[in-house]
Amino acid sequence: MTDSPGRASGSRQLQVETHGLDVIGDAERKGTPRTLFWPWFGANVSILGLSYGSFALGFGISFWQALAAGVIGIVFSFLLCGFVAVAGKRGSAPTMVLSRAAYGVRGNRLPSVVSWMLTVGWETVLTALATMATATVLDRLGWGGGTGTKVVALIVVGALVVVGGVMGFDLIMRLQTVITVVTGVLTVVYIGLVADHIHWSAVSAVPSGSAQEFIGALVFMMTGFGLGWVNAAADYSRYLPRDSSGRGVVGWTTFGASVAPLLLLVFGLLLAGSSTELNTAIAADPIGALTTILPTWFLIPFAAVAVLGLVGGAVLDIYSSGLALLAAGLRVPRYLAALLDGVLMIAGSIYIVFLTDDFLGQFIGFLTTLGVPVGAWCGVMLADLALRRRDYDEADLFRTRGRYGDVEPLPLLLTLAATAIGWGLVTNTAAGWLEWQGYLLGPLGLGGKDGSWAYANLGVLAALALGFLGTLALGRGRVRTQEAGPPSRPLDVQEVPGA
Repeated sequence: MTDSPGRASGSRQLQVETHGLDVIGDAERKGTPRTLFWPWFGANVSILGLSYGSFALGFGISFWQALAAGVIGIVFSFLLCGFVAVAGKRGSAPTMVLSRAAYGVRGNRLPSVVSWMLTVGWETVLTALATMATATVLDRLGWGGGTGTKVVALIVVGALVVVGGVMGFDLIMRLQTVITVVTGVLTVVYIGLVADHIHWSAVSAVPSGSAQEFIGALVFMMTGFGLGWVNAAADYSRYLPRDSSGRGVVGWTTFGASVAPLLLLVFGLLLAGSSTELNTAIAADPIGALTTILPTWFLIPFAAVAVLGLVGGAVLDIYSSGLALLAAGLRVPRYLAALLDGVLMIAGSIYIVFLTDDFLGQFIGFLTTLGVPVGAWCGVMLADLALRRRDYDEADLFRTRGRYGDVEPLPLLLTLAATAIGWGLVTNTAAGWLEWQGYLLGPLGLGGKDGSWAYANLGVLAALALGFLGTLALGRGRVRTQEAGPPSRPLDVQEVPGA
């Protein structure tokens, strides 16, 4: 394995990771919570963070409102990731295996499918953005920019992501360290080069929005950042020793994931608030639009930082999406699951790059729609984890007749009910295929689909709260019963699909 989760052994050659859903043995668990900083920072230092400034102002709020929504949304959502990451060091298995303790071994297949859809969606979005950014840069340099250029860019970016996902943990951790350093330095240079495009008089003149618009921006920030990662939060902490500090795991996960998005958001808000033209352009091409204010000589370094940052996030997504697919019941080796997801990622990227011209509307619709069931799952998972006083019985996580059961009806019903309520409280008019949502806004007196609460996206918060409070109130007895039994016998290899 590695010397630590963040630093590979110099004497070990890279090879395809053989671990799938299987438990990480104590001999392979090394490092400290501090090493979690590298993968989380590397995955979230993307230039895309600048574009979130434009996305937030798009809700019709002021700079200060957008800043508050971003800070609260980013930190709180990544704090949720930190709490879920604690389950990794307590259970030694991937996130979507650990949630079997709440849902049952086969009952957990439903949230695993949702998790798989979310991670595949994210890796697709990031790959498409990297492709469009590369094509935009090459077009500005006079080296192309048309269909042929986009095809080549997609092949290169897709290959980087798929190779990282197939190779697995060891290569990912090496990549993330390099990506962190390179993108961090070049992002600082980018900020220095475009700082003179900031005009505080224009930024401060952006009018304030309503409380409902502020909440909408806040929820968007949560779904765009931490809630997009929460279902994979334990996939890396599972390599830490069991006696690692829980506070350290929470703190380093939250800090590593939050620090870059917070800094990028502030600068992105200043840029977008200074220019209506740039603000509009970002909605169509979130990364490529940022090149329009750069000097020509920095376009190649910009392409490097943009692509590396996006690839860093996509690689973590494809790794976790493969694990989620195995947890959903697919019986193949982990690397084949990652390869299958890579094929789907390429197909989805082709659609975004070549067949649609409304990226932002579809993107918001995707985040909000899947953010509801993921929020419900997160609430259930966090409450279930909070109720536990002992580490997971790792062997029973793979046995339908073990202490965690086959299908647990209460968590499933809570998740389904919270999702149904949540979808009734969100709207996505920019995505025509989601017009059926928002069906509870009228009956609950919130003004209907055209009222002031239509774009607050309360459904994500409602699903999170219902999943958490429902499990906390009704799940205590189930957890106590699970923890009362003696340790189970060790696992046989054939009991772990995808190992």
